[in-house]
Amino acid sequence: MLIRRIGTQRDVLGESPVWDDALEALFWVDIRAPALRRYDWASQTVETRAMPDLVGSIALARPGRLLVAFGDRLALYDWNSGTFTAVASLPDKGLRFNDGRCDRQGRFWVGTMHNETRGPTGTLYRLDPNGLTAMRADVDIPNSLAWSPDGRRMYFADSTRHTIECFDYDPASGTQSGGRIFTTLTKPGFADGSTVDAEGFLWNAEFNAGRIVRYAPDGTIDRVVAMPMRCATSCGFGGPDMAQLFVTSTSQRMTEAELAAQPMAGGLMLLDVGVSGVPEPRWLGDRL
Repeated sequence: MLIRRIGTQRDVLGESPVWDDALEALFWVDIRAPALRRYDWASQTVETRAMPDLVGSIALARPGRLLVAFGDRLALYDWNSGTFTAVASLPDKGLRFNDGRCDRQGRFWVGTMHNETRGPTGTLYRLDPNGLTAMRADVDIPNSLAWSPDGRRMYFADSTRHTIECFDYDPASGTQSGGRIFTTLTKPGFADGSTVDAEGFLWNAEFNAGRIVRYAPDGTIDRVVAMPMRCATSCGFGGPDMAQLFVTSTSQRMTEAELAAQPMAGGLMLLDVGVSGVPEPRWLGDRL
């Protein structure tokens, strides 16, 4: 399988790759830099924008605008003007936003976590145009948010539990039910960011395990892709035909010896996986 690196930048903690089909560009974050990055497909160039705070995840809004989950707030960022518009504030003191993604109707789901203790003090929220609603408590590290192509299945992982959960999802109300274990990961692997392809298979970046795993809808492993770094962090489909898988990674807390042994750590990788994804939804609140 062809795996190539995009650009020369090295993320401290790359996450949340989302493809904007209108602009033919990939946006992602470096949580710890902190920064937003954009890869333009036509020019094959990477542009970086410094951010004023830790940035846990992003979602598409109108073309050229992103919904950004900063440490303690959500804001719309206009890439062309460089301006921010406040959307919501985090009610949980001492926590920060982490993984987030829109469901197929454009509701933004985002989890919080303690930035240091990683204890079960986080919450999974749903952002509607009228504000945040708490949907789940006692979360350690929220990750792996994804929805099936028809929007009727939701995935979520609390990474420290070494499982990915699956729920029945009601697209009309934006609520989940019938939670069950979708798959259990073997330690030391953690479920990090995920995406779903057009066939309904879940792709997960298995942190600490040096691989991307494709799961069938019944939770069985369909394919394993070895990565040239130990800690891939998230994945998302993109490219003009949605047939490329972009994978983010981390170089956080790595020694010089570890970086020398894993020169691709922190890089944005592009994989030819032979299947296509589905377009990322845009946040409902920026369509009104």
